[in-house]
Amino acid sequence: MSVYEKVMEFKNKYSSTMAFRIKKHCKIIEEHLNPNEEVCYAFTGQKNQKSYDIISTYVLVLTNKRLLVARKRLLFGYFFHSITPDLFNDIKVKSNIIWGRVKIDTVKEVVYISNISKKALKEIETEVTEHMMNNKKKYIGKKGNE
Repeated sequence: MSVYEKVMEFKNKYSSTMAFRIKKHCKIIEEHLNPNEEVCYAFTGQKNQKSYDIISTYVLVLTNKRLLVARKRLLFGYFFHSITPDLFNDIKVKSNIIWGRVKIDTVKEVVYISNISKKALKEIETEVTEHMMNNKKKYIGKKGNE
């Protein structure tokens, strides 16, 4: 299943999540997937702290190795972040009147994703936490054997 299909599965399930130009953002993720990476879960939202800022849609993808965050810029270029399990600290979820917000805390930065359907928050929290913690154990185990 392609990145776009995974994101659209999420978007169709949680249609009140605000997102635009999804196909373009997904292409950036696909360009950065490593040959042995598999897409496990994908979602979308606005990468900001404020619900009234609706022009910064990002696509977030959990692979079997890391969390990828990408956005295709309107005219040229793109933004891309890769968060490996060893850099993941925690995730916080906030539900507001209309939408919810997810705060992904890493060692190097904090990623805010807003304008997400309130119904999707529990699923996102569970998927990200379970995935990153399970992979963190594997990652730390590999580093310990070196």
